Amino acid sequence: MKEKMTQEQRLDTLVEAFKADSVQYKDLQTPADTEGKRRILRSLMNIRMPKKLDDSVLTVQDEYLRERVLENGIVTLSEIPVIRNGMSIWQGDITRLAVDAIVNAANSQMLGCFVPMHTCIDNCIHTFAGVQLRAECNRQMNQLRIRYGKDYEQPTAVPMLTDGYNLPAKKIIHIVGPIVEERLTSALEKDLADCYRNTLDLCAENGLRSVAFCCISTGVFHFPNKRAAGIAVSTVDSWLSQHPGAIERVIFNVFKDEDKKYYEELI
Repeated sequence: MKEKMTQEQRLDTLVEAFKADSVQYKDLQTPADTEGKRRILRSLMNIRMPKKLDDSVLTVQDEYLRERVLENGIVTLSEIPVIRNGMSIWQGDITRLAVDAIVNAANSQMLGCFVPMHTCIDNCIHTFAGVQLRAECNRQMNQLRIRYGKDYEQPTAVPMLTDGYNLPAKKIIHIVGPIVEERLTSALEKDLADCYRNTLDLCAENGLRSVAFCCISTGVFHFPNKRAAGIAVSTVDSWLSQHPGAIERVIFNVFKDEDKKYYEELI
């Protein structure tokens, strides 16, 4: 019987496999320390285009990522109290949540963040889900390009559903939020409300009973945090009241203390 690999052996195997998979970085010097190796692996995963990966490497990747998820600590619904009307607030890393679906703030290319080690939620979700996620997003986008033309990009507020792969969440809902370029307008506010409304509709259509929303469009998309929280809570609260029993729990996942304060004032 083949001896089970340790997590360190998996890491070493993956770093060398992803280096070999990359023409540009195949001769990259591998750091000796674990954290350095983790950074190299994540960076190589982040920049990798969607393409076939050897099944044996994929198996090691899945084992490695599932162990990393366990190390980070899985958070279940029962650990997150309901505040009002099926709504909850949870502060932390969304990749730890064992819910039916988590929401990813995607860009219109829908392939994840290609910037190595970027701290955005798109990068984090793709990293810990595994390379299969970018491949699935690419397949779906290719199908949409066949239908709508080779220059197709995902419109604002149109959600895309994928598997969760190595995450505790069963599914991921990718959505492009509105970008505030100069000033906030009523059209942009409507677009953000549509992001929440359309995501909840998709959950109901697919029997997803619990969903965790990130703070869509805040950060690099420049939607004011306080107004974004107000739109999120009012839209979700209204949807849940109009669709009793359709969804058991909606979690507002926040990372910053500022956002946590806004949501606590609203719910």
